[in-house]
Amino acid sequence: MTGRGERGERTRGTRWSLIVPVKHLARAKSRLARATGPRRAELALAIACDTVAAVLECPTVERVLVVTDDPRAGAALEGLGALVVAGEPGTGLNPALEHGESAAGPLAPGTGLCALSADLPALRPAELATVLRAAQRYGRSFLPDSPGVGTTLLAATAGSCLLPAFEGASRARHLRSGARELRVAGAGSVRRDVDTPQDLWDARELGLGPRTRRLLAELEGPGHDSARVPS
Repeated sequence: MTGRGERGERTRGTRWSLIVPVKHLARAKSRLARATGPRRAELALAIACDTVAAVLECPTVERVLVVTDDPRAGAALEGLGALVVAGEPGTGLNPALEHGESAAGPLAPGTGLCALSADLPALRPAELATVLRAAQRYGRSFLPDSPGVGTTLLAATAGSCLLPAFEGASRARHLRSGARELRVAGAGSVRRDVDTPQDLWDARELGLGPRTRRLLAELEGPGHDSARVPS
């Protein structure tokens, strides 16, 4: 495990350790390949960096653990201030989160644990803080993605386990597992994950982080109509 990942200043209420799983860049964001061409991995990294940078600015987050088997992604995210936990190659999202939970436990006794998608390029720290304040009322809770099918955030307060069931129709699985669905107004940036060009356009409407915005500007080139959906 490498990196700093801890915040010196603590806030009232539940303190959180955020676990962010980052897929190997060679496999990440395959559905954006037509929109990005050979720079798909760069876009995946930019999105992950914007996500983690926003998490680090959230006042209720004490530390951020990134689980990844990609050295390039790990180095970039460690440089932002995250702790990097080496993941086992090819084990999948939920095993990566369980691995991160095991690593976070000894570092963060008494804190809440939260698994967060790494593809939230419009994430706003204040909106994340609002969601985490809602989550502190329950043992386990989750936030559905924008379409209401998947999950972008799964939280467990001290004494509870995450029991992650991400990927696909994870909202239904998390409900069946007993997790409380969070209904938080004004949290669109925490729900808007990006897998497709249309998702990316929707995130752009919310306001992209600087790295994602800069890379898209390079991809589009001078004279490109920024109102168009990437394709």
